[in-house]
Amino acid sequence: MQLSIITTMYRSANYLAEFCQRASAAALQCVTHYEIILVNDGSPDDSLQVALDLRANNPNIKIIDLARNHGHHKAIMVGLAQACGELVFLLDVDLEEAPELLLEMHKELFRKQADVVYGVQIARQGSWFKRTTGEWFYRLFNSLSAITIPREMVMARLMRQAFVQALISHRDQEPFLAGLSVLSGFSQVTLAVHKTYKGSSTYTLSRRVSQTINAITAFSSRPLALIFYLGSIISLFGFIFVGYVVVRAWLFGFAEGWASVIASIWLIGGLIIFCIGIIGMYLARIYIETKPRPYAIIRKIYN
Repeated sequence: MQLSIITTMYRSANYLAEFCQRASAAALQCVTHYEIILVNDGSPDDSLQVALDLRANNPNIKIIDLARNHGHHKAIMVGLAQACGELVFLLDVDLEEAPELLLEMHKELFRKQADVVYGVQIARQGSWFKRTTGEWFYRLFNSLSAITIPREMVMARLMRQAFVQALISHRDQEPFLAGLSVLSGFSQVTLAVHKTYKGSSTYTLSRRVSQTINAITAFSSRPLALIFYLGSIISLFGFIFVGYVVVRAWLFGFAEGWASVIASIWLIGGLIIFCIGIIGMYLARIYIETKPRPYAIIRKIYN
């Protein structure tokens, strides 16, 4: 197999026909033997049935039906593990990233003799809130993590099989593809792409927050170190304040009122709870990682 094209399905019924048609046309301009792997991530619509109908007319389509919804990145890792191609092209099914990017990435991969070509969008699309939160995610992650991920990285990427094998060798229970890609190394180059925005997303705010927490706790222990420094600074100011109160009471016979005491209790109490929360997230991460569970349960493979 020369090329594997991988995407995931979740509320994707409206995009599948056009995606498969355009992906097949692009693939045939690069190789003669290819496969399209559609991973059904427990989609609640009729994506699976639409994919089965498309497969009846295109034997190059392979469908992996997961037993339930496991999450976007876990479904991707399942698809990567099933890919047989010497080259593996990964992108989302919603057509925000054009399947024709395969042609440009294929040329760039061989021109630069790279192992990976991944897309970086020229300008982030979507609402002001989505653009702002996306920008702050990259800033927060790169400031806290030991690795640096390129800003505005998109899902579309063309990879050699050796890199894919390195990628799936990671066994994180909550995989974060961008971080794992950087962590895997190899020769990686970027390609500027125009990404459209269809006006809606299956990534809710709660999912984005959850992904941010998972990404940071998986690739950085720096928040734990920050807790130590924060505690040290607060302790220092606490000792200074106690000394100030004692000296003031001794010299002027005046002690601080209840208001300052209550304010200090609320401040210190809030910081303690905040720090315990951060430690709790890391403990939860350890708890999850110690369980040797598979990324996902495959119900059936239509091959």
